[in-house]
Amino acid sequence: MVGGLSFMVNGSMCCGVTGTALMVRVGPEARGRALAQPHVRPMEFAGRPLAGFVCVDPGGYATDAALESWVQQGIDFVSTLPAKKPAARKRRPKAPRS
Repeated sequence: MVGGLSFMVNGSMCCGVTGTALMVRVGPEARGRALAQPHVRPMEFAGRPLAGFVCVDPGGYATDAALESWVQQGIDFVSTLPAKKPAARKRRPKAPRS
């Protein structure tokens, strides 16, 4: 969806990588606090900012502890959301037997 590798928790996108940036779903309420951190910018999709998401440039996740903290923020937020039901699979019609 966003042109990168995404990780899901209970059917909701939690975090991922796009280019060299770490994208993290922090939620609308925490977005402002996250944007105040160094190396953090708004996440945009199709030229528009995504509410509740931020991009963290490499300097913001340079250490294992920093990366873990960002990923945990994403997990913490999506853990508050209701779990999504898996999408129903479309079944292919069976080929006729000859």
